[in-house]
Amino acid sequence: MSIIASIRKTLVPVHREGYPFIAIAVVIALVLFAFSTFFGMIGFGLAIWTALFFRDPERVTPVREGLVIAPADGRVSQVGLARPPRELDLSDEPLLRVSIFMNVFNVHVNRAPVTGRIERIAYKPGLFLNADLDKASEDNERNGLIISTPYCRVGCVQIAGLVARRIVSFVREGESIGAGERFGLIRFGSRVDVYLPVGSRVLVSEGQLTVAGETVLCDLSQPQQRETAYRVS
Repeated sequence: MSIIASIRKTLVPVHREGYPFIAIAVVIALVLFAFSTFFGMIGFGLAIWTALFFRDPERVTPVREGLVIAPADGRVSQVGLARPPRELDLSDEPLLRVSIFMNVFNVHVNRAPVTGRIERIAYKPGLFLNADLDKASEDNERNGLIISTPYCRVGCVQIAGLVARRIVSFVREGESIGAGERFGLIRFGSRVDVYLPVGSRVLVSEGQLTVAGETVLCDLSQPQQRETAYRVS
């Protein structure tokens, strides 16, 4: 294996959405170096962080039917009952919601939680509150998807955060998508909510770290075997 091939294999790929931001950060670093080595090093560090923010590593997704896969890297901040956003037209009653909070050091490329057809995409402008707050689900800018599967309709909502100012979608209504496939990206620091039928067998707990495209959140093929007292948000 050549040295160049070895380097490419070692380095984590960067998503193309990040190229303009990385280029701007590099230019800023070069300008700062012209005036001060100290501030130039700070600018260089910012450029490295920008490249890391937009990293897009390959993932190995479990393929068994009925599995719901984590759509984001981060921490499970909430598992409970909540009404989905009205614009999704998913349900008027509370559903089981699993929320994953992403900090600015997590990978921010989001992946489909299930295999199915994208039935609906609904974008709603809003505020930029801390995405870890419960009211961010209602007040913040967000982009939601409904994916139809043989088991049920699954909602997946990207929520902008305190410093996030842009939600990017890679998909369209009517398209088919596979579990673990990339469907969007949020810049910078945010949250993703997954809405599932009440009674679904959730396999993660609050505080657990998730890996997008790999961590199993739920098994739709096996209903909850015992009653679980979820809090209602």
